[in-house]
Amino acid sequence: MRAVLCDMDGTLVDSEKIWDVAMEALYDRLGGVLTPEVRASTVGGCAEDTMRIVYDDLGLDHEPAAMAESARWMHAYTGELFDAGLPWCAGARELLDALTAAAVPTALVTNTPRALAERALGSIGRHYFAAVVCGDEVPAGKPAPDPYLRAAELLGLDPRSCLAVEDSPTGAAAAEAAGCPVLVVPNALPVPDGPLRHRVGSLAGLAVADLHAVHGGLAGGSSLRERASLPRERACLPADTP
Repeated sequence: MRAVLCDMDGTLVDSEKIWDVAMEALYDRLGGVLTPEVRASTVGGCAEDTMRIVYDDLGLDHEPAAMAESARWMHAYTGELFDAGLPWCAGARELLDALTAAAVPTALVTNTPRALAERALGSIGRHYFAAVVCGDEVPAGKPAPDPYLRAAELLGLDPRSCLAVEDSPTGAAAAEAAGCPVLVVPNALPVPDGPLRHRVGSLAGLAVADLHAVHGGLAGGSSLRERASLPRERACLPADTP
């Protein structure tokens, strides 16, 4: 493992609840009611996919200018909520501190647009990240592999040498498609198993050595005994998980 590529929403910060509020506000503005099923289908998605889902659900025409305006309005609303402070997911800040101390390059890989991600970084701390890739800076956002391919490129590394950390089915699919082994930390939604995925219940208590072990196990570089010692999924998610 030569680098760690981290998702933001739901992985490092428990911001999915904030997105819940913003999505509900958008639906209220558009004259609809957000259902849990529709909200679940947007978790981890890029702005374009989210707006397509919303407009389909509300039976609205896919008028590009209207959809773009809705996305801008929701991101402005969310930014105001971000400015009030973002709660850390359990163990996330400690793990970033440990990666920094160990001089392991870390990139932030998010579907969140750059303008909004910059506001989040003011709360998280941009000093943790050697690179930041946002959803509006690549040809296609997650679940396409583009964000992870770009992050590895910025670090000058093969994606296979990087461990991705993700909480959503969309993000895990993107990282796996890019060739990254994936440490899955489910938050709002269950994440299916996959050949390049290892699941834990929380980042709490994980050390840099654990990440090396996970990457080695998934990349085929560890022995059976070493794989048996990988950190296991805890029985419960953190108390603040939706």
